[in-house]
Amino acid sequence: MMMMMTETMTPEMQACMDVCMNCHKMCMETMTYCMNKGGKNMDKSMMSMMSMMRDCAEMCMMCMNMMMSGSEFMGSTCMLCAEMCDRTAMACDMMSDDAKMMECAATCRKCAESCRSMHMMPA
Repeated sequence: MMMMMTETMTPEMQACMDVCMNCHKMCMETMTYCMNKGGKNMDKSMMSMMSMMRDCAEMCMMCMNMMMSGSEFMGSTCMLCAEMCDRTAMACDMMSDDAKMMECAATCRKCAESCRSMHMMPA
């Protein structure tokens, strides 16, 4: 994916955008994985988890957009993204016997950490 760079784009912002893109991709892949499991595994908690993954993926995309545009709301957006990633990781942890869910949890945690580091970055 080609990224639009602003004059204020820092290597840290680019790294965070890359991590956000990976988290977006992982959440979308994991949602598909969960849908393909289907059947008896598609209970209310699984539907809730998939909704959380969708929201996390969307927030990661918004976070990248804010960084690319140099928005004054970048720090706030990144903090919300970090919170959503943390919650998604905790939800995925509930299926600790599933390697795909653990991979998603780890990716979300990495994104949360990177987004937290953006909180203090000037836009």
